[in-house]
Amino acid sequence: MRLETMKLENSRQATLTVYLHDITELRAKPRPIILIAPGGGYGMVSEREAEPVAIAFYNAGYHAAILRYSVGEDARDMQPMVEALDSIRILREHSGKWRIAGDKIAVCGFSAGGHLAASTGTMWNEPALMERLNGVGDLVKPNALILGYPVITSGEFAHRGSFHNLTGSHEDDDAARFFSIEKRVTSGTPPTFLWHTEDDSAVTVENALLMISALRKNQVPFECHIFNKGQHGLSMCNEEVHTPNPHCAHWFGLCIEWLDSIGLGLE
Repeated sequence: MRLETMKLENSRQATLTVYLHDITELRAKPRPIILIAPGGGYGMVSEREAEPVAIAFYNAGYHAAILRYSVGEDARDMQPMVEALDSIRILREHSGKWRIAGDKIAVCGFSAGGHLAASTGTMWNEPALMERLNGVGDLVKPNALILGYPVITSGEFAHRGSFHNLTGSHEDDDAARFFSIEKRVTSGTPPTFLWHTEDDSAVTVENALLMISALRKNQVPFECHIFNKGQHGLSMCNEEVHTPNPHCAHWFGLCIEWLDSIGLGLE
């Protein structure tokens, strides 16, 4: 394994850590990569949803990367979205050097990190973001989204703390609705894999249901798994992250199979 770590430009907090496979005689082809956005309500970055997830994808044959993005008051003015999209740009621009398949970049996020991942697939061409990213266009659009118990809506079922950290408001106002993902899905949104638990009391399952309804309406390919039991923040659902749940742990294998099915698996 080779690690590359960099501080993102124009950010006081954000870093990108990339886990790369070495080139071997058995495999020299570029590999797909999973960019991981941990959760934390935009108030922190949960390490439980960072390296354990990256290592799991790495062990499945993928390159992996972790974005530790700006949080708290530094999350205002779309700063995490700028950092996430800039991370995709960096991965594509380094695809030759790092042997990344530039057309196989998936963004995986959990909870508020799921909101950030979903934002990359629905806000990549937002004019205000493009202006801050110097009009990079399709270079920052992900090829797929992987959303674990994601924050989606600013409405009735909102995780209000996440939207407060993004906007400074505790209300479902215009600022919060700007970030309500189910209102931003279009036919150009990338294929999406979602998983959630029915009894999640922190980010309710209605968030996932609103997302799949929007994906369905816009004819975006998706796969969704709703597990019956499991607390919020399950991550890899194992002892390492202190949330053992063998049934929900199936999400990872299902996700790998799904990536294969949409052409983003290993060749």
